[in-house]
Amino acid sequence: MRQIVLDTETTGLEPSEGHRIIEIGCVELIDRRLTRGNFHQYLQPDRSVEAGAVEVHGLSDEFLADKPRFGDIAERFLNYIGGAQLIIHNAAFDLGFLNHELRRWREQAPSVESQCEVIDTLSLARRRHPGQRNSLDALCKRYGVDHSRRDLHGALLDAEILAEVYLAMTGGQGSLALDQEPVRHGDAQGAARVVRALAKDRPPLPVIRATEAELQAHQQRLAAIDKASQGRCVWLQPKTGCVS
Repeated sequence: MRQIVLDTETTGLEPSEGHRIIEIGCVELIDRRLTRGNFHQYLQPDRSVEAGAVEVHGLSDEFLADKPRFGDIAERFLNYIGGAQLIIHNAAFDLGFLNHELRRWREQAPSVESQCEVIDTLSLARRRHPGQRNSLDALCKRYGVDHSRRDLHGALLDAEILAEVYLAMTGGQGSLALDQEPVRHGDAQGAARVVRALAKDRPPLPVIRATEAELQAHQQRLAAIDKASQGRCVWLQPKTGCVS
C-alpha cells in the first residue's frame, strides 16, 4: 500500500479570503515503511504572508519571492499523489487550500479527494481519545514521538512527525528510524511502548519460591476445581510419557 503523509503551510487561514499555499510537504510510505521518496516545495503566493502566519512557520515574503507558483508544480504534484492514500492532520484545512489552488490553476481540475482516499488523523485521534487534546504536539507526547525540532511549523517536518504519530496510533511500526534504538511498537490499544534489549551484565533475576502455606492453599484450590469438574482438573491428571 502506498501512503502519502501530507502537510501544507499557508499565508493565512481562509482560502476564500484569498490566502494561498506557500509550502507543501509529503512523506511517502509503502507498506508502512519510509521510502524517502518525499515531495517538498515552497511556493510564491503572489500576495503577502500575514504576520501571524509568519510567527507560526517563519516563511517571509522575501524568502518566497523567487519560488515557483502552484501552477508550475501542479502536474508534478498530482502525479505524485495520484492513487495514494493520503494521511493528513485536520484534513479539511489542507484539502480546502489544495482544492482552491487546483481550481485556480484549472477550472476543471480534479479535486484531491477524487484522486486519493483520505485519512484524517485528527478525526482518528478524536475517536480514540475522546475529550482529550489531539493536536499534533499533544499526540507526539501521548505516543512518545520526538518533536523537539518543531520550534516552527514546517510542512515537510510536520509530515515526517505525523508519519511517526500515525504509525504509532494505528498499532504498527512507531519509528521511521529503523536503525535506531529504542524501537517503539504499538500495543492493542495503539499506545506506544518501548522495547529495549536487556543488558548482558544485568544481575540475575531473584527466584522466589512458594511457602508451605501457599503450596497447601494451591492444592486445596486444585481439589475444589477437581470436585466441581467431576474429576477433570487437568492439573491433577497423572503425567504420561510419549512412547515412540
